[in-house]
Amino acid sequence: NAARLPFCQVLSYSPSAGVYALRNAWAAYYSSMGISIDERDVLVTTGGSEALMFALLALCNPGDEVITPEPFYPNYRTFTMMAGAEIKPLKTSIEDQFQLPSPQAFEKAITEKTRAILLCNPSNPTGAVYSLESLRAVVELCQRKNLALIADEVYRDFVYDGQPRSIFSIPGASDVAIVIDSFSKRFSACGARVGCLVSKIHPIIDAATRFAMSRLSPPTLGQLGGLAMLKDPESFVKPMIAEFRQRRDVLAAELAQLPGVFAPNAQGAFYLMAQLPVKSSEAFCQWLLTDFSHQGETVMLAPGPGFYATPGAGHNEVRIAYVLAAQPLRHAVKLLGIALEKYQQVQQSSL
Repeated sequence: NAARLPFCQVLSYSPSAGVYALRNAWAAYYSSMGISIDERDVLVTTGGSEALMFALLALCNPGDEVITPEPFYPNYRTFTMMAGAEIKPLKTSIEDQFQLPSPQAFEKAITEKTRAILLCNPSNPTGAVYSLESLRAVVELCQRKNLALIADEVYRDFVYDGQPRSIFSIPGASDVAIVIDSFSKRFSACGARVGCLVSKIHPIIDAATRFAMSRLSPPTLGQLGGLAMLKDPESFVKPMIAEFRQRRDVLAAELAQLPGVFAPNAQGAFYLMAQLPVKSSEAFCQWLLTDFSHQGETVMLAPGPGFYATPGAGHNEVRIAYVLAAQPLRHAVKLLGIALEKYQQVQQSSL
């Protein structure tokens, strides 16, 4: 009964590391997946973003480097810069569904400044889900090179062609892994602003807890809601994943009908990267908002270059978020097809 708990007599600060009951609930949640996690391995944060920020601050000194496959979530670069470090991108390819680079490519990218490898699995923005074999290789590399492996798993349940997997399920991963988790996507609760940093590396937890003390506490109300969410997560998550699988399938089928568009089928999360028959996706996305209208409607896309650190990369790619229901998705792709046809006409007439 939440009303009987001392911290609920008023809307007070919670402990900086999060409410004890919630840390225990997170540990039990991981235990339900066969992963041995104790409440002292869990630091509750203000969303997954703060968990990642704390991990980078705990790991990095000014001038250090963090390797991550690109395209990547743009805030990775922002958070790394805030920690005084630098993102070192490792290119992946749309032709092979943005799967992880080879172990040799990762090893070649490592320098004396490298402190961590950062993976988002399933991936925002690509929708890629990394194979067990490739994840094992990265774990082994981090063990051998004494690097941390930061695993952003906020989309972990959003897997459509297999079973969700945490990096912790790989033998030996707990020696190097720092997992970023959150209620935001799994429970459609972005506004609750509750996430967590999970690690068996206690010096990292200790350092991150010191940063947590400086911001006092994560949201108390969000934590109380989180306790309820973790009591029976599957009753909410399973139907939601089924809905997103249907959306994924509808989007893939509709995009396949557009001439010149190439979009590998997303394996997870609720995004995909698509290649369009345009020279500049940034110019096209701007044109959609400023010049295009069909029966009073247009489409908004995220230009590909914003997800890359390599200059010129992603110039004809866009990220699509399939957060609409099936029928609005079909309509949006139809609008995109009309827009592409008109844009090509405009471009030809300007030559």
